[in-house]
Amino acid sequence: MLEYIRWFINRGEFGILVPASAFVHVPNHRAAALLSYSMPRYQPDRLMLPVHRPGRGRRRGAVVLAAGLGLAAGTAAQGQDLYFAQPYAARLHTNPAFAGLLDDYSVTLSYRNQFPTLAGTFQTGQLAADYRFADQNSAVGLLLSTDRSGAIGYTRLEVGGIYAYHARLTEQLSLSGGLQASYGNQRISYDNLVFGDQLSDDGQVVGQTAETFGDVKPVSYLTVGTGLLLYNDNFWVGAAAHHVNQPDLGFATEAKLPMRLNFNGGVKYFFLKKTEKLTYREISISPTVNYTRQGGSQRAEVGLYGTVTPITLGAIYRGVPLPGASRPQQLLTAVAGVSVGALRLGYSYDISLSQLSADLGGAHEVSLSIRQFDSLEAAWRRLKRRNYPSIPCPAF
Repeated sequence: MLEYIRWFINRGEFGILVPASAFVHVPNHRAAALLSYSMPRYQPDRLMLPVHRPGRGRRRGAVVLAAGLGLAAGTAAQGQDLYFAQPYAARLHTNPAFAGLLDDYSVTLSYRNQFPTLAGTFQTGQLAADYRFADQNSAVGLLLSTDRSGAIGYTRLEVGGIYAYHARLTEQLSLSGGLQASYGNQRISYDNLVFGDQLSDDGQVVGQTAETFGDVKPVSYLTVGTGLLLYNDNFWVGAAAHHVNQPDLGFATEAKLPMRLNFNGGVKYFFLKKTEKLTYREISISPTVNYTRQGGSQRAEVGLYGTVTPITLGAIYRGVPLPGASRPQQLLTAVAGVSVGALRLGYSYDISLSQLSADLGGAHEVSLSIRQFDSLEAAWRRLKRRNYPSIPCPAF
């Protein structure tokens, strides 16, 4: 019977399920102290070891990889979700109620490369698009996400649709509600894994494994989510519940994807806000908060963005201590964005505040958006009192 290994790399407390028929002994017991304390059960001297990149010492590689791996010895475990460090560039992933709130339409490409120094880097890509109908009351969206780890041959593809309805509560206050339904497929490969019978006494890889594997078929699933946003021209606050149906992602035994709850909000203080000759100018600062809970993991973030058109700079601190929770990993994400016409380009880098994550190499994230907003049409709608306020979140 296949045993289940939970591959735990702290990419926003992300975990996936990997079936394997044997554990690998890594000849470096100092790695035990680096293992994640959030795992329900693990064996600190028994790790699944991906193939190393050329030129990197095996001994150091074992320590670095061990720092990112946690093993769950139970027959079932819980996988967790994707993470993006630019929540308002990937806003449809954050909350489906964001659809149609910033522009008449937009298309955004996001790419995240997590822990590039590892043999099998984690790479996540997403295409997001939304369109607001002319009546201003509703919008639709599309999400296409891919997630891949070269070390274990894990891939996941997910495509989903979004519908959002916008309502004006008062002259200044508006509410948006969104629904999302997505279809996903995930699969794994054993090609890059190294098993115990391939290791010599000094940890060198020799020969082929004698392990045999069962028929691990790809897993398909359907997931649904919902969200709400309350906002005006100066603030927003939202809540979203993803994977409400908790789909089963297990390859051989049941392993449900826990519901992901997200709460986010912020305030924007304008020092300058005007439109001259169809050109919008803004000088502002915007503090933000973001809290996510999924399964037994939770994450709290605080951020601060500053905008002087066309440049936006920001910093996000991830690792705010929470009551009753384990001490979180601490990261500081530096964010920069620029707007040129209809194009928006954003870049962020995770700066580790701990040596452990520094050894793993941080994360790069890039977003590119095409956004279209008709200023003349918006002015006409405003005169007719048919225009809704634009949400002030710091999206590029």
